[in-house]
Amino acid sequence: MKRFTLRNTLFVALLAACSVTHRAEAQVTTETQGTSDYNNPDREVYMRPSYWRPYDQRGINVFETTKDRDSIPFLGPRLRFGAGFTQQFQDLEHENPDALNNATSNRLYPISAGFMTAQANLFLDAELSEGIRLNVTTYLSSRHHNEAWVKGGYIQFDRLPFRGQFWDNLMDLVTVKVGHMEINYGDQHFRRSDGGHTLYNPFMENYIVDAFATEIGGEVYVQKAGLMGMVGVSNGMIRGNVDYVQPSVNPTTGDVIDANTSRNPSIYLKLAADHHISDRIRARLAGSYYHNNSSAGSGLTLYGGDRAGSNYHNVMERAPVGATLPSSTALYTSGRLNPGFSKKIHAFQVNGFLKAYGFEFFGTYETANGRTKTETAKRDMNQWAADLIFRFGPREQVYIGGRYNGVNAELSGIANEVKVSRVAAAAGWFLTRNILLKGEYVQQEYEDFPTTDFRAGGKFNGIVIEAVVGF
Repeated sequence: MKRFTLRNTLFVALLAACSVTHRAEAQVTTETQGTSDYNNPDREVYMRPSYWRPYDQRGINVFETTKDRDSIPFLGPRLRFGAGFTQQFQDLEHENPDALNNATSNRLYPISAGFMTAQANLFLDAELSEGIRLNVTTYLSSRHHNEAWVKGGYIQFDRLPFRGQFWDNLMDLVTVKVGHMEINYGDQHFRRSDGGHTLYNPFMENYIVDAFATEIGGEVYVQKAGLMGMVGVSNGMIRGNVDYVQPSVNPTTGDVIDANTSRNPSIYLKLAADHHISDRIRARLAGSYYHNNSSAGSGLTLYGGDRAGSNYHNVMERAPVGATLPSSTALYTSGRLNPGFSKKIHAFQVNGFLKAYGFEFFGTYETANGRTKTETAKRDMNQWAADLIFRFGPREQVYIGGRYNGVNAELSGIANEVKVSRVAAAAGWFLTRNILLKGEYVQQEYEDFPTTDFRAGGKFNGIVIEAVVGF
């Protein structure tokens, strides 16, 4: 997406915020005269679009937006600005056991305790007409980029501007999203950290294999009585382009490895059942499938689409003796593993969620296979994860929890299957629904990598603390 300077972004935001505030005050005066509590959440409906997920504590454990309609009538276009801010302190240590490697080509990046550069996101949500919402998200500062740049944007239709009972009945069930947007593959992306917006995630970081991408496409949802089905089509890539791609050729022999230069769209599907068994018990089961049989070149980015970066900084990164240390922004995927399915990919993810009183379980199993354009055989990857959280207090404002995440993967250039595992324990406290302080102890280990690989027998462990604001 096109980059914008921070100054221009904030200037536009200030002008729009002034307009929004004036419009909201006029609506509040018209509809709720005599009510003086401006912070009453019932009045926020005048400041936000409908069919929307809050960026504060209320957005936790929210997945797809529902078809519930607001009781307040649409009085005209509404515009809302929100933000996510994260400041982080890290005290992690990493090592690999081979002393020779540590001293030569496989030395790890030297790290010490310290604060990271703060990250920030800006959210613009506008209701253009009744049930028609526009979203644009901008990274004001992130791990990978310190300057402002646009993550993506989309338009979501929960109503259509057509008269007739047929259209009303249809849109009581159907939602349509179109744009350059975060695709809805799996449920784990609803709980992940995204640049400065880390409030939904009870832990510091996302999965070891992070299924997340912003792609150009569209999604159609059908929802009824807790059941949801979705079909999506996208270009399969972060960036759109029309460049011709040459066939892949062996540089030594000149033989064609892959002559297919077509750009196929990615097709992805999702089914979910989400039911409130009682006022205090909720269960959800979801399954997702993602397929692309031929992306030209190395375009597919389902497992490498996060351009904001990891929240474990510079861990298990190589920095050979005598070489110039790479920049922290270049090492923005620290602690993650990308299986590298850039030409072909078939991925399936199943998620289970159960909340009973203050106890919460979220589990994931994922399996995928694919290859790059320079390979002839597909490789496999399997991942599983489980979160156990206990939230307590009058507003469930305090929580403790643990996570296990494991990956088995066949990587390009490595003959055997490798393993990476992570155990994390976390705790958090919502001072208000917008302000969160959380901390985590983590240990991650690397197994079965070749002895010549800097990750062979490697591990990192330590603590990370984050102060978060989301509104």
